[in-house]
Amino acid sequence: MKWIPQDIETYLNAKEYVDTAIIPIYSISFEGEMKQSASASEFISLLTNQIERQFTGRLLLFPPFTYLKNENSEKVLNDLLTWEENIIKGDFKHIYYITSDIEWKAHEEKLGGSLIWLPSLLLEQMSESQKVEMINSQVKQLLSLFTQKWQG
Repeated sequence: MKWIPQDIETYLNAKEYVDTAIIPIYSISFEGEMKQSASASEFISLLTNQIERQFTGRLLLFPPFTYLKNENSEKVLNDLLTWEENIIKGDFKHIYYITSDIEWKAHEEKLGGSLIWLPSLLLEQMSESQKVEMINSQVKQLLSLFTQKWQG
């Protein structure tokens, strides 16, 4: 389910079946890394939307947690931990953060949820069918991770 009114209504009526939150994490840069930042955001967006399609009814895809790349990392971490605290209060048993920003690996142990870091793929030079194929390949690899966590 996505963060849109009709899906949220469905979620509210079936909360007991939706135990997983997916939070995409994007860093925004206005300097020399602007294009790289946009590319990473596109990749994570396509990936998380495809994960949501695979598991509609089991998870809720939250809006992306977005921050400025040059912002203080402790402040950004604390902001994300505030999100996490509120998501846990919403009875989500599993929280997954999905990002292409390697810097999150340094904070992984401070998060209650599971961090999934994936290097961003350069999608801009691919055809739409190549993008879909590449994203589906990535999603297939993640599906077993989700199902293992749910069974464990």
